[in-house]
Amino acid sequence: MKAVILAAGVASRLRPLTNNTPKCLLKVGDKSILERTIDNLVKNNISEVIVVTGFLREMIEEFLVKNYPNLSFTFIYNAKYDSTNNIYSLWMTKSEILGYEMLLMDSDIVFDSRIIEQLLSSRYADCLALRSSKELSEEEIKCMLNEDGSIKEINKTMNPNDAVGESIGIEKFSKELVLRLFTILDRKILDKKEVNIFYEAAFQDAMNSGAKIFPVDVENYKCMEVDTAEDFETVALVVNEMQ
Repeated sequence: MKAVILAAGVASRLRPLTNNTPKCLLKVGDKSILERTIDNLVKNNISEVIVVTGFLREMIEEFLVKNYPNLSFTFIYNAKYDSTNNIYSLWMTKSEILGYEMLLMDSDIVFDSRIIEQLLSSRYADCLALRSSKELSEEEIKCMLNEDGSIKEINKTMNPNDAVGESIGIEKFSKELVLRLFTILDRKILDKKEVNIFYEAAFQDAMNSGAKIFPVDVENYKCMEVDTAEDFETVALVVNEMQ
């Protein structure tokens, strides 16, 4: 299994904090967001990591190489980081991830390491971490379920009342689903030029064609995406509750 971390964005909503620092290198407590993510991977015995960079890429690469000399990093530079969304960054990892199981994650999540453990130990080959909640807004990537418990729809636009919770941005996919996803991504990126949408659109296409992706409830484990200054302040208050 290889981990894929998407860290190309500019994070304009966090300016001026991100004027000269990538969002993932902002410190929450005594560690940066990215450091916490990598430490969580190490705790779960994952040593091969693909990182898609963009804005201030040298800072990210230097930090990881210097601080984690025993891990195997593959860096992919998204030169279009300021005009594309995460679906394009994910598509760029194709040559490095085909043939492997993938643990996919965004680089702006502060989360408990036991969430990765939950995904890795799940009986489902293809699953994503879900924070079950009825307190949802337009901002979250929401999930609706089929009768068998698999995910029926995943998007930001569904009625929050129809959703069981939000996808927090960490997924585990089998080699078979990885191949299926990149076939879809090729079509979306190369044929349809859909470079500025969320990668969950590819998940939806896969599910529409019969793939089964199941939610794994993160239960009481803390997790939080950091998008705004308010998020940044809030996560600092709960980070000590994480392992």
